[in-house]
Amino acid sequence: MADVNRGNRPLSPHLQIYRLPLAAISSILNRITGIGMTFAAMLIIWWFAAGAFGPAYFEFVDGLLTSILGHLVLIGSLAALWYHMLNSIRHLIWDTGRMMGVAIVEKTTYVVFAGTVVMTALTIIII
Repeated sequence: MADVNRGNRPLSPHLQIYRLPLAAISSILNRITGIGMTFAAMLIIWWFAAGAFGPAYFEFVDGLLTSILGHLVLIGSLAALWYHMLNSIRHLIWDTGRMMGVAIVEKTTYVVFAGTVVMTALTIIII
């Protein structure tokens, strides 16, 4: 039988209205950084392989990676690496059944965000 009440039902909140919880944003960002690190690894392998193809090709690839855009991509990759590592440590703690309350999850999410910024900046300063 046809649903005669179809137009009168409430609609689910759309992503433009619904605010994602911080834990959901963190989870999505963890997946994105994992994929981003794969692309960063491909860039590094490309740089190493360019050295095997000759000096001219290596200079081309090295020029791309040492350009301003290349530096931004590499810094973003470094931040993705730190975020993914710090978030993975948090997940290892969760696997033990600890720190699973809503309030502590939100606090540790902010710690992971801050740790990412600090560790990325320290790595850039050291290198």
